[in-house]
Amino acid sequence: MRNLLVTAFVSLDGVMQAPGGADEDRDGGFGHGGWAVPFFEPEMIKLMGGLTARAGALLLGRGTYEVFAATWPLAEAGDPIAAKLNGIPKYVASRTLKSVEWQNSTLLTGDTAEAVRGLKEEEGGEIQVHGSAGLIQTLLRHDLVDEFHVLVFPVLIGSGKRLFGDGTVPARLRHAGTTTSGTGVVISTYTRDGRLEYGAMGPETGNWEPGTDGR
Repeated sequence: MRNLLVTAFVSLDGVMQAPGGADEDRDGGFGHGGWAVPFFEPEMIKLMGGLTARAGALLLGRGTYEVFAATWPLAEAGDPIAAKLNGIPKYVASRTLKSVEWQNSTLLTGDTAEAVRGLKEEEGGEIQVHGSAGLIQTLLRHDLVDEFHVLVFPVLIGSGKRLFGDGTVPARLRHAGTTTSGTGVVISTYTRDGRLEYGAMGPETGNWEPGTDGR
């Protein structure tokens, strides 16, 4: 079974819409495009290069596919991230596109969740999802994500598309590591760790240390 990883740039209040440019995604009248750009520095780019190097395939929604297809083929020769993204298989989930032109791209047909389950059962390396806010909601509703790589930027945006929307399947995650960039971006990785568990705490349960309430 192939690992499916979602990597996302999010604000502290959970917004992931249009981190990379003003016109990246104006759905809903979003006017804060490009909010992540001031925080990028060489070490973050190196880290993203290492993550991308793991990918055996990309899975993209229409909007992110169109942005990537218009930019990565134009990158300078020798750019390792561009070479990787241009070269690996790319699967595009869209109800409106009729064809995809970026090299090694395939348009998924039929039910998206079923198509992704099929991809995960095939031989091959890790499937990575970048951006693609709408597609991620479908993956979350159908419990198809194995790993999250989340970069939390120290900004508040207030409105816009969020990483975890309604319909996310409750689950327990295992924290697999965190680092912080020189510009204050907190980069954390989480993997699946079974079902959500429940409990209770407070003085009446015995799960309480005397004095920890400040009295």
